[in-house]
Amino acid sequence: MKQRHSFWPMWGWPIVLGVLTTFGLISALFSDGGLGDMLAWFALGIPVAVCGWYGWRRKG
Repeated sequence: MKQRHSFWPMWGWPIVLGVLTTFGLISALFSDGGLGDMLAWFALGIPVAVCGWYGWRRKG
């Protein structure tokens, strides 16, 4: 018997990371220093950190 997977457990975190990346790119595009740049660094750094964490964890 096949186990049925629901949508959110499988796609929830990739969607969150995609939205966070989109927000970071838009923030970097429209900001001119200050808080906007800090938000862009933060929003773009989280997906990079998550990918680095899972890549490092997988090889270890």
